[in-house]
Amino acid sequence: MPHFFKHFPTVSYDVKKNNKPVILTNIMLRFKIAEVLKNRTAVYYEYTVKESDTPTSIADKYYGDATLDWIIFLANDIVDPLYDWPLDQNSLNTFIINKYGSVAAAQAQVHHYEKIIRTASTYRSDTPVKEKSIHVDETTYLTLDASVRREVTNYEYEIELNDSKREIKLLDERYLATLLSEFRAVLR
Repeated sequence: MPHFFKHFPTVSYDVKKNNKPVILTNIMLRFKIAEVLKNRTAVYYEYTVKESDTPTSIADKYYGDATLDWIIFLANDIVDPLYDWPLDQNSLNTFIINKYGSVAAAQAQVHHYEKIIRTASTYRSDTPVKEKSIHVDETTYLTLDASVRREVTNYEYEIELNDSKREIKLLDERYLATLLSEFRAVLR
């Protein structure tokens, strides 16, 4: 990610107000991929982050340059790589222990209740249809038939939240040179 800022302009600023300005990177500038492009399937392709993947390893593998990890963050609106990127299992367990006291405590506490609207299935033998559910309060949950309700523990919630971060978009490398050129032009 530090490579992202290497193209940013610098500015002279008197930080300590002592008439000794220092040169700083102007991080107030922003570059954003147009929303109209973010939903174009021809520009991006889906990728599932594996346990051992890092942004730099993915950038190196797909763009041939590990310093282009910031493009992955940009394409996926990832602002904080520490919390917006999926954690590996050990880091996730450490996070859960720090947040809930222990894995067992997280597994014992209900985070929320759900009503299952549609069960997971396969359409026409090859198209998976994901389960769909909605959050409900405990009173509503208790009135539902056991086949259409579910308790979600804190542990399950954290696992699902982490897994949802695994589905990312990668910019098709055919558009990489154009994006880099526009990025440099905007930040001049």
